[in-house]
Amino acid sequence: MCSTLVSRRTVFRRIAQRKYGEWPAYNSTPLYDRTSLAGLESDIRTVSETWFDHESHDSVKEFVCALPLAYFRFSAHDRYAGPTRYQMDTLFRVFVLKELHGWEHETALVDYLGTRPELCEQLGFETIPDQSTLWRSWHERFTPDLRETVETASRTILIKAQNAGVKIPREPERKLRHHDDESGELEPADQTTLEQAEKVTDHVSRIVFPAFSLDRGNGCEIHENAYWDLQTYLGLRERLAANEGARSFIHESTRDRTPLGHAHRDHIRGLSIQQIREMYGQAVRQLIVELAETEEFYRAGIVAIDITEADPFTGDRTGHEDEIIGTKERNDEYAHQWATVQLVGNAVPLVLDARPVRKGESRKEIVEDLLDSVQDLVHVDNVLMDREFDSQHILEMISQRGLSYVVPKRMQTSEKAQAKRLLQRNQDRYETDRKLHLGKNEWHETTLIYRRKEKSEHDDHWQYSVFMSNRGGGFLSEYGHRWDIESGYRSIKRFMAATTSKDFGLRFFYFAFACLLYSIWRAVDLLVQVKLTGEYEHSPIVTADNTLTLLKKETGIG
Repeated sequence: MCSTLVSRRTVFRRIAQRKYGEWPAYNSTPLYDRTSLAGLESDIRTVSETWFDHESHDSVKEFVCALPLAYFRFSAHDRYAGPTRYQMDTLFRVFVLKELHGWEHETALVDYLGTRPELCEQLGFETIPDQSTLWRSWHERFTPDLRETVETASRTILIKAQNAGVKIPREPERKLRHHDDESGELEPADQTTLEQAEKVTDHVSRIVFPAFSLDRGNGCEIHENAYWDLQTYLGLRERLAANEGARSFIHESTRDRTPLGHAHRDHIRGLSIQQIREMYGQAVRQLIVELAETEEFYRAGIVAIDITEADPFTGDRTGHEDEIIGTKERNDEYAHQWATVQLVGNAVPLVLDARPVRKGESRKEIVEDLLDSVQDLVHVDNVLMDREFDSQHILEMISQRGLSYVVPKRMQTSEKAQAKRLLQRNQDRYETDRKLHLGKNEWHETTLIYRRKEKSEHDDHWQYSVFMSNRGGGFLSEYGHRWDIESGYRSIKRFMAATTSKDFGLRFFYFAFACLLYSIWRAVDLLVQVKLTGEYEHSPIVTADNTLTLLKKETGIG
């Protein structure tokens, strides 16, 4: 089917109504302008993703002709000074078409155009350029960066079309291009890794940080990016508070004006919890769009939900009892609590969403809220949680969504008795079906899996752990991935700015921004690994400190 005025209007209306970003990119962030190739790549990614979702749009050739380019200033990337016969936007389209087919030489492109006069008219050709003209345009007129953008755009179009089930001329490279040595293996040197990390970090930061906004209006003397620079700077120094950090930041920043600590905090306090979560969601969505173009990201499928605590609160919490609540250990201490959902397993461990935990909220409400947001971002198969989510109503809700789960069960009288029988029989593992009462004669069916711990410190029935799963014991091995979230929390808290403030929004923003810095680090590491080796190993080759330092540099601090 061909696109129509109605179908095109539908596509661009959807893009304009997105709540997580504006389009075109040069209009939504000062990081881009109308000559920015990164902005052009971002726009092609945005438009192609929505374009091919429309039932009438089943042709990559037609997309190339319809792609809006009038806003972009190709003149900054045109190495010809005098008058020319062919416009840059027309040549851009035709070279994207050539790359989509994977043709190495211009002759194949000329032959293709020669048999399609209607296509030539759509592209804007009055006459078809010959092979030598196209060769010179590509090698002499286009800058190297523009040629790279053509290749990136073509790869993006192929991937978005393939994901939508549209027929494509060739299979896209799901892995970024890399150069192997003769053995097919590459151990990148530290300097090479850092050079690639610098490029990737710059690119990622330009995609992610525009999602954050303080809504300060126009005409402010201090650029808004300076506030995010300062927040990143605070993450570079362990336990650094805003006042002290702002004083150091004045000397380390290359900016003429930087915010003072109290001004920084005041602006952050002006953000609601909902605004912070929406901005975080926009940033993570942009990060995922970037990662989705590598096949390594498609390992996503297992998420872990957990709750972590801030440092114990020792001051007067009068008026804040609903926010500074008791700890999970049920002791006499109080603390802020934050819930997160994170990719685990072989996937890159992004923190997909974070939210505060308030007094009176049920664990079911928290899990529902996090799953609502995460299922809009990535494909989810399996949910991992710890014992505090041992609730038949939570398990039923997860099953109703068509998801599997693995959750440890608190050992009650019947589980203890069964564990004792297993101990007497010297049996390491046992499975049995169980119905959990939901009320009103409704039941949730699950499987209990008893497993003896290796090298347990106990010599009685406490050697056994009991897990619940709606997919049987075969999924139990995945539960070990849940511990990835614990190591993630350690890094996240390392990235947090210090504060003694009781302000709930400020506290949550510090935690959410630390989650974002952690996710950027892991995303940068994946992209660098794939770029240098063509593979992704869970153990990072780019350190967190390196990534934060590069973020500091690329966002205007260093």
